[in-house]
Amino acid sequence: MNKDKMEGKMKDVAGRVQRQAGEWTGDTEQQLKGTGKEVEGKLQEGMGKLEDAGKKAVEDIKDRARQMEEKKQQPKTEDEQDMEKEGAA
Repeated sequence: MNKDKMEGKMKDVAGRVQRQAGEWTGDTEQQLKGTGKEVEGKLQEGMGKLEDAGKKAVEDIKDRARQMEEKKQQPKTEDEQDMEKEGAA
């Protein structure tokens, strides 16, 4: 879990607590501040998830490129050599 996801989750929870306390006490200002903190936390957590997904996508692309490069360097099978000969003819 990255820093943004963790901090975002903590802000979200803190905002919920603040909003709920505001509801119990009838303090509209605390309710609004809590809701704002919840939204900020959810956005930050979402950015963390997006960052993780981006990193995973980059790693997947690198892995696929490595696999393709390794496949190019492997000696060709007899069937592959025969198919190349037939295509050239």
